[in-house]
Amino acid sequence: MAIALERFCINRKIAPKLSLESFFRLVQRCGLNQVELRNDMPSGSVTDNLSNVQLNTLATEYGVEIVTINALGQFNLLADKGALLARAEALLTQAQALHCRAVVLCPNCDANDRRSEAQKREDTLESLQLLAPLFKQYGIAGYVEPLGFGISSLRSSLLTQALIRDAAAPYKMVLDTFHHYLSEVNQADFDAQIQVDQIGLVHLSGVEDPMLKGELSDEQRIMLSDKDRLKSKAQVLNLERLGYRGFYAFEPFSSQLDTWTEQDIEREIRQSIALLQG
Repeated sequence: MAIALERFCINRKIAPKLSLESFFRLVQRCGLNQVELRNDMPSGSVTDNLSNVQLNTLATEYGVEIVTINALGQFNLLADKGALLARAEALLTQAQALHCRAVVLCPNCDANDRRSEAQKREDTLESLQLLAPLFKQYGIAGYVEPLGFGISSLRSSLLTQALIRDAAAPYKMVLDTFHHYLSEVNQADFDAQIQVDQIGLVHLSGVEDPMLKGELSDEQRIMLSDKDRLKSKAQVLNLERLGYRGFYAFEPFSSQLDTWTEQDIEREIRQSIALLQG
């Protein structure tokens, strides 16, 4: 059975040059109504130059729901717990004001991170436990996203799932097809151990560039195609087979996106959805 259109979501990263109103209008024109907003866009603000009230008015006008805000970065660095809590509370306050369901948490991803693997795991667990009361207070879900880069302090989806369990807090995970490909999690282990009800969201992108796997970066992430090295379509079909019924969010990152027109973006969204539904 084809994946229902209402399960597709658009991450704002696909449209770095569009205003929020133009972005919402584009999403509506594609027959969709779920979006992810970000705090790393050129404006440096989740809402650009709009107030929360103004953004809510636009969301209502275009029938758009905000699934997540990306992201609370470096959430598993504990050198300054007060600063981490302050950053988290600022994002949660805004998420609540925008009627947003979840905030994404991304781990530290830095070649200068000298912590041992054991210390990274311990710090990640402690951070999850430290932040959990804030997420509960604001009524916002926390979605933890492992990043598969070799320098990432949290690469594995299965380790993320285990740490969420050990934190005894109601977090869920973001599974990203690009980062799953890079993480080198054994597929048989993944299929046997993953709990799809613990996945809050799946990020989708595609890679066609032939460069070495270990050299891939966000710059190579475009939309889906038959030439996709990540085999994102196969990953999606596998998740569906395992029982996942949540959202799929398109999240390309390449600087190519800076040159895309609204028509280009709409075409790429429609083609990627058609590929997944075909």
